[in-house]
Amino acid sequence: MAEQPLSDVRVLDLTWHIAGPACTKFFADYGADVIKIEKPGEGDPARSLGPFYQDDPHPEKSGLFLFLNTNKRSITLNLKSHTGRKIFKEIVKDADILVENFSPHVIPGLGLDYETLEKINPRLVMTSVSNFGQTGPYRDFKASEAIIYAMGGAMCSTGVGDCEPVKKGMNVIQHQGGYMAATATMMAFYAARAQGIGQHVDVSLMETQMGAIDRRMSELLAYEYNKELTPRMDIAGLLQYPYGIFPCKDGYVDVAGGFMFLNRIERVLKMSLMETYGGANQFDETRREEFLGTIWYPWLMERSRREIVEVCQEGRVLSAPINTTEDLLADPQFQERGFWAEANHLVVGKLTYPGRPAICSELPWKIRRSAPLLGQHNVEVYTSLGYSKEDLVKLREGGII
Repeated sequence: MAEQPLSDVRVLDLTWHIAGPACTKFFADYGADVIKIEKPGEGDPARSLGPFYQDDPHPEKSGLFLFLNTNKRSITLNLKSHTGRKIFKEIVKDADILVENFSPHVIPGLGLDYETLEKINPRLVMTSVSNFGQTGPYRDFKASEAIIYAMGGAMCSTGVGDCEPVKKGMNVIQHQGGYMAATATMMAFYAARAQGIGQHVDVSLMETQMGAIDRRMSELLAYEYNKELTPRMDIAGLLQYPYGIFPCKDGYVDVAGGFMFLNRIERVLKMSLMETYGGANQFDETRREEFLGTIWYPWLMERSRREIVEVCQEGRVLSAPINTTEDLLADPQFQERGFWAEANHLVVGKLTYPGRPAICSELPWKIRRSAPLLGQHNVEVYTSLGYSKEDLVKLREGGII
């Protein structure tokens, strides 16, 4: 098998939770030697976040941690100690990239800011991921997924009608911020390779959302050109129908029909609807419930998700099944393309993970090792620096590792 793209790159991973580990996961999965540096005895707080394997809240069984830290090595090191910082500076000498996502005051407070580390390793690329960036009046503000989503301008248009704005689910901002950090870091890394000098990359989760495509493009343009503020819309009240998520024989399907797609819905149902339910290029809203109850729902309930999606796709109607995780694992599309990957973990055993983000025929993505146990590679890494096993015992007893 061909060598991976980043096989000759060493990354020091001072990240925790989601955004930072998502960034360094890209490097690890494409071949980089990523050394994850964790707090002795505790490790990355993501180890305590669920879901957990077999619902056992164990630090080595967090599904989130297992996914975000494949292919990394783990060492423990107390950076609050003088000896710990001394050891860290030894490790930095041979690193290409350092990624951290502490609050902006933490790393400078430890005396490990870029200006200090640059003197040790002039070609080092250091990436700092934080809520609002390393500068500005908000730099030390605390934030959460919901807060950044709200401040980023998206929440004002998500929700129902005139009700309070709401956030869409899960930790999308954290993952997207991590991916953007990986992209920016790789640009800086290749610049360092070409020019022989490193640089400090400052990534603000807030700013990754300000420039995101998720609703913002149309909303920003609407405001820029017409000073329009995009309102929250009640999807159930949209004139276009059938539009939304509907029940069927074996679950639910998402169908986007009506409006300019009305003739396509007619092809799917094999009947003329405009004469009975139509208005000017659209169904008559006053007969919406009649159409749904007498034609649409009965048609759906006689068919499975797969049958509905197949006939809708054939009729060029936007549609998709509402899948469970079990459905996705068995889906022939992902099976054929080899999307799912397996890794054998020392504690939880063999598990299936989401696989590569893209197919590179010559420089492959692969899982070389599962997520590490806390401090699993202490001996391996520290002895390569010249420390003996007796030294490691003393360092462990002193709370350094």
